[in-house]
Amino acid sequence: MTATPRETLIFSDVHLRVTEPERTREFAAFLRAIDPARFDRVVCLGDLFDFWFEYRHVVFSDYFEVLRAFAELRDAGIELHLVCGNHDFWAGRFLRETLGFRIHLAGELWFGERRALLVHGDGLNPDDWKYRLYKRIARNPFVIWAFRQLHPDWAMALARLVSHGSRTLYKVEDPAGGPEAQSLRDFARAVLKRGDADIVLCGHAHAATIEEFPTLVGTGLYVNPGDWLEHRAFAVWDGETFRLRDGMP
Repeated sequence: MTATPRETLIFSDVHLRVTEPERTREFAAFLRAIDPARFDRVVCLGDLFDFWFEYRHVVFSDYFEVLRAFAELRDAGIELHLVCGNHDFWAGRFLRETLGFRIHLAGELWFGERRALLVHGDGLNPDDWKYRLYKRIARNPFVIWAFRQLHPDWAMALARLVSHGSRTLYKVEDPAGGPEAQSLRDFARAVLKRGDADIVLCGHAHAATIEEFPTLVGTGLYVNPGDWLEHRAFAVWDGETFRLRDGMP
């Protein structure tokens, strides 16, 4: 008898903030509702945190409940994946070694016999040259070292100010019709057309969608689970197909 494949839960853009403890508790409850008998993988496509930075001996205490919930999933045998987003691209040793996340800048996973490319999606908009410049600066080793010299409380305060400005600048009335969503759609179409993957999984646009695009041998899928931040949206791969969901797993 062939075993029924367990499922994969995929979400993006939770944007946990230290100023919103109620949402943090709600997301921890969402994680604890994930049944290890049903799911064997959990994939976050970026921006789990509105800000994340790793000090050598310090972890932001406001995220404790969520970090503990992830540890419980790990202990239950669930494989954890995190694609670095534009708000948490400093993810590193603690998430990887202590919580067991597999951390990707751009990752690859198999869904049955189909190969998926995993990216957050930031920086794909060709008109957003200011962000691409910022991304290069922020990932510079000297900048990371200098930021680490700040007291964690000051670092969080500064990050909250920058993050708020970023959200205000890029907010659009209709995320599905905005420039970020279109850039991700164009990117997925090109990847699939070249045959570089069978599936493209992205976050970032805050616009849930499952779309088919042509490949070298047929059709491929572009899947964006949408955002957990406002819509409590996520996607599930049930061993055969992808489905968009919202609410609890």
